[in-house]
Amino acid sequence: MSMLIVGTVATDDIVTPFASVAGVLGGSAVYAATAGSLYIPVQIVGVIGEDFPQKYKDFLRQKQFDLQGLEIQEGKTFHWAGKYHFDMNTRDTLATELNVLATFNPTLPVAYRETPFVFLANVDPTIQLRTLDQMKQPSLTVLDTMNYWIETQHDELTAVMRRSDLVMINDEELRQYTGEHSLLKAARQMLALGPRALIVKKGEHGAALVTKEGYYYAPGYPLEDVVDPTGAGDSFAGGFLGYIARQRKITARELHRALIHGSVIASFTVEDFSVDRLKSVTFPDVQKRYQEFASFTHFERLD
Repeated sequence: MSMLIVGTVATDDIVTPFASVAGVLGGSAVYAATAGSLYIPVQIVGVIGEDFPQKYKDFLRQKQFDLQGLEIQEGKTFHWAGKYHFDMNTRDTLATELNVLATFNPTLPVAYRETPFVFLANVDPTIQLRTLDQMKQPSLTVLDTMNYWIETQHDELTAVMRRSDLVMINDEELRQYTGEHSLLKAARQMLALGPRALIVKKGEHGAALVTKEGYYYAPGYPLEDVVDPTGAGDSFAGGFLGYIARQRKITARELHRALIHGSVIASFTVEDFSVDRLKSVTFPDVQKRYQEFASFTHFERLD
C-alpha cells in the first residue's frame, strides 16, 4: 500500500521576525511526502530544474521515496520566498518563480495509476487535473490549494474540487473562494460542489473537519517556540492521509483520528526550518504526542 503526492519540489527563502534562511528545501510535495512517509511508502510526482542542489537530491533518495514520477528538466527549480509577521500566522509572499513548473505536464508511471490514496498538494490546478485524468478510481483523493490559484485559476480549481473527495483549505482562502464570512456557510457552499468532506485549517488554532453530517474540531498543539510555519499545512495533509492509508479505512472515526495525526505532524514541522525537524521524528514520537493531544482535549459529559 502506498500514497501518491503531486505537488511542488522547491527551494525557499524564508524570513521570520527572529531568523531567516535562503535556498532551503521546500515545496508542497516535499513536506507532504516527508510527513506521509512516517506512515506508508510515498510516490512523488513533480519537477525540478538542473539547478536543484545535490544535497537535496540525496535527501529525497535517502528517504526512499519512489521518485519515478519526479522529472528533471532544463531550467531552474520552482522558487518561493516569504516573510512572516510577528504572530507567525500571517505572511507576505515576496517571490513566486514558477520556472520549470510553468511548463510541467505530468506523465504518471504505470505503477502509479492504481494508487488508492492521492494527495493533490498545493500546485497549479491544471497539473492536478492532468494527474487525476491518469488515475484509475482512487479510494480517496485529497485536494489542497492556496490564494494564488483561487485568484488566477478559479474555474480550473473548481473543476478539481468537483472531482475530489476531501478539500483542505485555510479559513482565509475559504472566505476568499466563496465570498462568505461565516466559515460554516462557506464550508456548506464548498461541499455542495461535490466533496464528501472539507478540512478548514486555522494555523496555530487547529483545524476543523466539516461534512454534510457533522463537524469535528482538533486544536493546535501548544508550542512555546514556533520557528517556521512554512509547510505546516502540507505536512498536516501528509500526516492526515498517511494515517488513513495506513489504516485502509475511511470512516468518521478514522477521519477524526487522522485530523489529530495531521495536527501532530504539523506541530513537529514548525519547530525548525524546512523539513529539518521532520528528519528526526519517529513514529513513536508521533504516537506520544498523539496521546498528549488526547489528554488535553478530553472532557467528561455533564449528567
